[in-house]
Amino acid sequence: MLQFRRIVVCTAGLLAVIAPVYAGKLAIVIDDFGYRPQTENQVLALPSAISVAVLPNAPHAREMATKAHNNGHEVLIHLPMAPLSKQPLEKDTLRPEMSSQEIERIIREAVDDVPYAVGLNNHMGSAMTSSLFGMQKVMQALSRYNLYFLDSMTIGNSQSMRAASGTGVKVIKRKVFLDDSQKEADIRVQFTRAVELARRNGSAIAIGHPHPSTVRVLQQMVYNLPPDITLVRPSSLLNEPQVDTSTPNHTRPPDAPRNPFRGVKLCKPKQKPEPVYATRFFVVLGESISQSTLVQYFQHQWQGWNRQKPTS
Repeated sequence: MLQFRRIVVCTAGLLAVIAPVYAGKLAIVIDDFGYRPQTENQVLALPSAISVAVLPNAPHAREMATKAHNNGHEVLIHLPMAPLSKQPLEKDTLRPEMSSQEIERIIREAVDDVPYAVGLNNHMGSAMTSSLFGMQKVMQALSRYNLYFLDSMTIGNSQSMRAASGTGVKVIKRKVFLDDSQKEADIRVQFTRAVELARRNGSAIAIGHPHPSTVRVLQQMVYNLPPDITLVRPSSLLNEPQVDTSTPNHTRPPDAPRNPFRGVKLCKPKQKPEPVYATRFFVVLGESISQSTLVQYFQHQWQGWNRQKPTS
């Protein structure tokens, strides 16, 4: 019995030492790759666990995706999706009203333009990701390419998880934007927040961009992570528990057939209508019966019988 207690105490002590090392997983994804190779090369010099998302129509998309893969970084497609705000849209921006065939074409071409991609995340996209019908078409297309979807969560009521149900597409969600502000002090605060969320929830995904200030903060902080935080690739979080906080959104795209009877204005009479009394009901009913085909038939038969001459 004493020996058993010693084993239990030793095991508990060992777990207490080992457990903090695996307390939190932090994934960092740098979006908008393919436009600024000089700054992007500095990102690729960071630990290979940091992942990159490449814009498929960027001039250096293929070059930077290939270089990132060769340096051991995980590659995602950073696909433009329609925002709620009114602004010029990039080429092949996914919109809710697009057909399944058009969305399939855009994703197919994006897969060709961004080699080695294992996942896809949205560039902008609050109008698209909040549309259940639009995202269902996206998930159907992604299921053909074995790509996971990283939801950038540009809108709280994203329908990505709901749309992925039954397709086999895995969905993970961004928790922190590192550089909404490009001030280094603000980026440090966001990085620290991502670390705290990873520690509290077991994992967290932070998204940043290849701004010089973001790169400088990463160069300082990723090499000084707390011992209980591990830097991981997003794909290693695909089996982590995900919570769908969205509410159903069954609004159809803007080009859905309009109901012609909806919104028709009532015509108001110029004069007050005359009152209709209950006796009028019986008058109209009597007129309808007397003018019916069956009643008229019997009337004609009766009139014919009256005109018949008696037989001799």
